[in-house]
Amino acid sequence: MKLYDFAMAPNARRVRMFAAEKGIELETVSIDLSKREQMNDGYRAINPRLAVPALVLDDGTLITESVAICRYLDALAPEPALFGTDAKDQAIVEMWHRRVELEGMQAVADGVRNSVEFFAGRGLPGAVDFPQIPALAERGKQRVDLFFAMLNERLADSEYIAGDNFTIADIAALIGCDFAKVIKKRISEEQSHLHRWYAAVRARPSASA
Repeated sequence: MKLYDFAMAPNARRVRMFAAEKGIELETVSIDLSKREQMNDGYRAINPRLAVPALVLDDGTLITESVAICRYLDALAPEPALFGTDAKDQAIVEMWHRRVELEGMQAVADGVRNSVEFFAGRGLPGAVDFPQIPALAERGKQRVDLFFAMLNERLADSEYIAGDNFTIADIAALIGCDFAKVIKKRISEEQSHLHRWYAAVRARPSASA
């Protein structure tokens, strides 16, 4: 199987981190978003959504969307259980993963996509161009502050985002925190619980995948 990837794309990084935690080696093909290679006809033939990541299986099946790819990899290598173990644990991981996506990663994406000059005319990823909306950028930046505060409060009582074990929720949260630096948003000095967690997760070998 082959992963179409871009080193700086947060959702592609989510897949790489997940695969690294699972000990799965993926053949990768870089699609340079900075040069808009995702828009060319060659990549369009592979993934009509014109986004990364995209996983092409040996039989030619295309899987897009980072979490769908992670679900596939999880089925190939169930351990460690990054989506949780029993029914309750899986539900808690899913709940926190979704909160991180909606309250964190999406907030950062709104801030980046609607304020960074590189994304002018590309307010949303995909095959259709959308203009930037400055108000969405400002709202996104405000939401990032709330996201950091939410994580700090949660981590006061929990070693990891979804409980005692490292999960996909931690992968997504780390990526959200790192991606927020693009819009000059960083964890504040007072958010000691979030700093403790960030240092521990950033030190994992998968964080460099």
